Amino acid sequence: MSSNGRKIRDQIFALLSRKDYRPLNKIEIARKIGVSGSARVALRRMLRDLELAGEIARIRKDRYVLPVEADLVTGKLSIHPVGYGFLAQEKSGEPDVFIAAENIGTAMHGDRVVARMSPEAPSRRIKGRREGRVIRILERAHDTIVGTLQRSRSFYYVVPDDPRFVHDVYVHPTQDRRAQAPGTVGDKVVVRLGAWESRHVNPEGEIIEVLGPASAPGVDVLSIIRKYHLPTEFPSDVLEQAERIPERVEAQQIAGREDLRNQFIVTIDPDDARDFDDAINVEKLANGGWQLGVHIADVAAYVEPGSALDREARLRGNSVYLPDRVIPMLPERLSNGVCSLKPEVDRLTHSVFIQFDKRGVAKSARFARSVIRSAHRLTYKQAYAILNSPPRDRLAERLHLAWELAALLRRKRFEHGALDLDFPEVKVWVDTQGKPVRLERVENDESHQLIEEFMLAANEAVARELKRRAIPTVYRVHENPDPEKLAEYREFALSFGYKVGDLTHHGELQRLLAETRGKPEEQALKIGLLKSLKRARYDPQPLGHYGLAKTNYLHFTSPIRRYADLVVHRALGSDTAARRSYRMGMAEIASVAEHISTTERNAADAEIDATQMKKLEFFQRQLAGRKPQMFSATVVDVRNYGLMVELPDALITGLIHVSSLTDDFYVFDPARRQLIGRRSRKRFRVGDNLSVFVARVDLFKRQVDFAIAPATEKSKASGRSKRSSKNA
Repeated sequence: MSSNGRKIRDQIFALLSRKDYRPLNKIEIARKIGVSGSARVALRRMLRDLELAGEIARIRKDRYVLPVEADLVTGKLSIHPVGYGFLAQEKSGEPDVFIAAENIGTAMHGDRVVARMSPEAPSRRIKGRREGRVIRILERAHDTIVGTLQRSRSFYYVVPDDPRFVHDVYVHPTQDRRAQAPGTVGDKVVVRLGAWESRHVNPEGEIIEVLGPASAPGVDVLSIIRKYHLPTEFPSDVLEQAERIPERVEAQQIAGREDLRNQFIVTIDPDDARDFDDAINVEKLANGGWQLGVHIADVAAYVEPGSALDREARLRGNSVYLPDRVIPMLPERLSNGVCSLKPEVDRLTHSVFIQFDKRGVAKSARFARSVIRSAHRLTYKQAYAILNSPPRDRLAERLHLAWELAALLRRKRFEHGALDLDFPEVKVWVDTQGKPVRLERVENDESHQLIEEFMLAANEAVARELKRRAIPTVYRVHENPDPEKLAEYREFALSFGYKVGDLTHHGELQRLLAETRGKPEEQALKIGLLKSLKRARYDPQPLGHYGLAKTNYLHFTSPIRRYADLVVHRALGSDTAARRSYRMGMAEIASVAEHISTTERNAADAEIDATQMKKLEFFQRQLAGRKPQMFSATVVDVRNYGLMVELPDALITGLIHVSSLTDDFYVFDPARRQLIGRRSRKRFRVGDNLSVFVARVDLFKRQVDFAIAPATEKSKASGRSKRSSKNA
């Protein structure tokens, strides 16, 4: 900001802060602070920028005030599918504000808005929260939406795919220049939203792309891609630059690097991985300790700051992994080619060597640019099989040695306060048409834990080193949770019958998580805890990582798929004279951190959305089959309207509605959280294991209903005495 800009900014705040200030418009403000002529352009620009930043607010008749003086708050609006919303305040530490449906106005999900706080007492609808009313939209989150084209008698409209967009959008079907065909009813379409001025009429828009019939192969994932504005093609200059990079490492690139090609280095990745950006080796030392080597693809050797490749990688922020495709941060020539640590070929790497004593305490760390030749490419399944068998060859011996260290580091990490928030995952396998054919539960077993511990150790070592050198970089931070959120979560845990103390203490949280392990409600309680914690993000300051219980932490180990790691690699190598020009200033670091935090959230939401969609499609196909598949299910909650069940092999929750329990009339016992048969006295409780089949799928609401298989229903009572339950 120029000195003149700072002067105008200071004058604005001085005026708006005066005790006798009454709200003025921009013309009156210009007169008050003595700005005239061409300087008024700078004043108008400053008022606009300050308003967008939430530092001042514009109220009735375009008059400006300080938000706190008018009881105004700025933040991001999240809308629930039934219509109400919550405003997440931008001011750190402040609670969310409840916004009733009638007070949302023309704001949409994700919009950045200004809300006026209600003068009444805290909301009776949402305990302990104040209410607000949206008075201004600062920034629209979306200028397009994806949905299904429908038609009434007199007009066309689009039903948004995202139920949080609670209004249908009126459209005039137009010629899609790319598809060369107008949209027809039932097509998935992309709509550019027009200005929406009145809550009393639906928003309007223009169809700008017809994706095709909703049931056509690939259209469902393409809808997700458009919904989250994910890029599908690389610009030509990016591809041209990538094509100029040699596919093999050349001799001159190795000069000056530490040669590790004779060391026994391996990679361990998922079965279907195509890019391998991390490799490891572990050696036992004479003093009883270990040396860990973590070798990460040196993407910075190929992607120069400011180049076309770098600009595109920064824009994308990260790769996105969808069930039927990967949208990479870097072109395939790099991500799956010269940067991927494939076995038996030379690859440029950035290595971290950490020496641990026999207690697992890190004693020293060294960093070097290196060249490796991976000896083996292992899948997680292969590594797991080796770790669960006696070692019979060199590979198995080295892997068992590595697990000794990883197990020690993992135990010490939890002793230090880390939270066990690991979740199993479900991979959706699709056929060539993109149809889901199989769900596979992927456990966080020893093979995953081994790699996880070594990557955590390398990330922490690099964070300490860059902090010691005082080199600006992007840290991975996870701030302490809001005590009020933890108090709400405590009430949730108490409802399951657990004795819970003060959850602001790491030890109490760890104890609760340990007590729930293996219980039917474990998944629900872990998800509830995650919702109570703040979301991890990137920041220029080392603010610590609450979940990992680490003071200094960043991301270094995945530069092929995360731009944050590429920034860190450049910072770590910036001490050499040739690389000092790569250093970024704090302002640029802050800008990058904010941007990649946003792209990461967007990618995660897209991945979750796509996976959930494919799971629902998988269950919908069960309805069409002649012989419905039976699934194991566990009752995780009991309500007056039915049983909430989770399918552990699919990690999906659904409802068995009480109306489907036709063998008796069931009465809800809220004290014991049971459904009890009035005639048979048969009981359904949390923890019951059932065999179920799919009864109904609602793709729009993202809900699945199940029914109990007849054999299970008949045999439940006889098996009751053999089962123990903490809620019995």
